[in-house]
Amino acid sequence: MLVDVLFVLGGLTALVFGGDALVRGSVAVATRAGLSPLVIGLTLVGFGTSVPELMTSLIAAFDGLPGIALGNVVGSNIANILLILGLSAVIAPVVAAAIKGPDGWVMLGVTALCVGLMLMGQVGRGAGLFCVVLLLTYLFVTLRQGGGAPVIADIAENRPLWMGFALFLVGLAGVVLGAKLLVDGASAIAAAFNVSNAVIGLTVVAAGTSLPELATSVIAARKGQGEMAVGNVIGSNIFNVLGILGITAVVHPLAVPADMLGLNLWVLLGAAVTPLVAIMAFGRISRSAGLAMVLGYAAYTALLVIRAL
Repeated sequence: MLVDVLFVLGGLTALVFGGDALVRGSVAVATRAGLSPLVIGLTLVGFGTSVPELMTSLIAAFDGLPGIALGNVVGSNIANILLILGLSAVIAPVVAAAIKGPDGWVMLGVTALCVGLMLMGQVGRGAGLFCVVLLLTYLFVTLRQGGGAPVIADIAENRPLWMGFALFLVGLAGVVLGAKLLVDGASAIAAAFNVSNAVIGLTVVAAGTSLPELATSVIAARKGQGEMAVGNVIGSNIFNVLGILGITAVVHPLAVPADMLGLNLWVLLGAAVTPLVAIMAFGRISRSAGLAMVLGYAAYTALLVIRAL
């Protein structure tokens, strides 16, 4: 058991530092290659923080653990909104037009699509390919319209090209190693406590792989860049469904475990609606609303654990 716990902790550590190095290295290379801040912000920073989720879900699918693969996507999206956006609002109230703009509605629609696919009982290659096509379409339209978030100064440091490549390779290796350690350790712990892989995916794995988004959003909130924090959450949630779920299903079709349904899907939908309602009703996500979101996430996680034991 101690070895499995160390695997999980080591995997999470490798994912956090590997993901950070991967994004920083990619941004350094892209900047040297002359790509615009728009392209860098939308693709490398916005979606680059989701690479840990992608590698974790792919490895879980290949290891025959669909509960971890799917729980990672659903749990990460719930954590992104209730935990990460909630904490960002606690640090500084969020007033972001992006939530009620097109991207916010796209996130809500993508969430509904995720729920629909789950209710079908299996996410096959056709559904996965459909998600990937939707993602490419979204990226194309967003770039054409000039959307996308700027790059945080701490991430966009000017580095030599060789250092950018080195960071990218080290980060990629760290993410792959971390994802493998996390999946192996988490699945072993689930077996030891007779807890389903879906519950482990929704809690430990999802929260762990969301750490890069947490770091990016907290930095943005502390710098007074509420739009950046919101954009990071929206972009990550869209990519989690269309990119991670889509790519994973194309590579390896996923059967939906029974314990993924019910409460988890309602919480997922509720989480996606919450910031939209708050912004439309009150014009912002206040500190008290953010605290309520964080407490709601804690209560949801505690309920999952209690029901599993």
